[in-house]
Amino acid sequence: MTFATRRIAVLGALLATLLPAAGWAQKSDYPNKPIRVVVTFPPGGSSDAMLRLLAPRVGEKLGQQIVVENKPGAGGNIGLTQVAKAPADGYTLGLGAAGALAANASLYPQMPFDVLKDFQPITMVAAIPFVIVGSPNLPAKTLQQVIAQAKAQPGQLSMGHGGNGTAMHLSTALFEQMADIKLVQVPYRGTGPATLDVLAGQVPLAMSDLPAALQHIKAGKLVAYAVTTPQRLPMLPDVPTVAEAGLPGYDSTGWFGLVAPAGTPTAIVARLNAEFGAALRDPTIQATIRGMGMEPVPGTVESFDAYIRSETRKWAGVIRKANIKLD
Repeated sequence: MTFATRRIAVLGALLATLLPAAGWAQKSDYPNKPIRVVVTFPPGGSSDAMLRLLAPRVGEKLGQQIVVENKPGAGGNIGLTQVAKAPADGYTLGLGAAGALAANASLYPQMPFDVLKDFQPITMVAAIPFVIVGSPNLPAKTLQQVIAQAKAQPGQLSMGHGGNGTAMHLSTALFEQMADIKLVQVPYRGTGPATLDVLAGQVPLAMSDLPAALQHIKAGKLVAYAVTTPQRLPMLPDVPTVAEAGLPGYDSTGWFGLVAPAGTPTAIVARLNAEFGAALRDPTIQATIRGMGMEPVPGTVESFDAYIRSETRKWAGVIRKANIKLD
C-alpha cells in the first residue's frame, strides 16, 4: 500500500467515526420548533384533557410548545393516518387508543395504515378501567347472579356499551364469550349515555368506564358488579374484579398511548419517552389523572411495543369469534 493509499484509508476511517457524531449534532438541537400531537378524540374528552394536562410540563422540559390538535373520526383512524404520513422527525406525534392501535386492524375491512409497520411506539400514557354496572332494581346482586340470569334467559338481558367497535363493546363481547352467555348488546354514542340509561331504567346493565360511573356508584344509584382490570381499583376497593367474580383470566382495559411515525430517530424517541414518563410520574399530575378516572401508566418504549402487539392478537381473536365488523 502506498503512502497516499494509506493516507486515504486513514482519512476514510476518521471520517467514518466522525459521521455519527455529526449526525447526532444535527439531532441534538431537537426540538427547535413546536411539537404537534394529534389526539384522535374530540375536545373535552378524557384523552384530550389528559394530554392538555401533560403538554405544559413536557413542553417546558423540552423548551418548545406542545400543540394539541384534535382529529376524531373512524375510530381514531383519521387522526392516526395524518401521523403515519407525517415526516419522521419527532415534530408530529399521535395519541391513540386501544381501538385504533390494536383492535381496528381486525374491525375494519381496509385500514389506511399498518400499526406495527407505520408507527414507532413512544410510551403508554394512561389506562381507563371499565366497570360492569347495573340498576339497584335488578334481582341479581353479584356478577355470578348476573351470569346465572343470562344463562336462564338467553338473549333477553340487555347491556349497554359505548358504541360499536369501542373498547367497551369488545369488553362486553369478551365477557359474553368467557361467561358463555348471550346478551342483547345496546350500543350508545359513548359510555355517558349508556350509564344514564341504566340510571333511568332503560337498560338493566352497562359496560361503563370509571369517569362516567364512579359518582353514581358512590351515591348508591348504580350497583358495581365488577371491574374489568386484573387488580381491584383503589377508588372501588370493595368491588371485585371480573376474574375474582367468576371468570378467571378476564382482563380488559381501555388505554391511550403516544406514537410517532415509523423511522423517527431513536434518540428523539428516547427523549420523548423520558419527558412524558417524568410528567406521568409527577405526584400532582398523577393525582389529577386519577381524579379523571384514569390510571397513569408510564413505561419503556419496548414494553409499549410489546403491549400493542399482545392487545392486537387478543382482540383479533375476540372480534373473529364474535363476528364483529365495521364499515
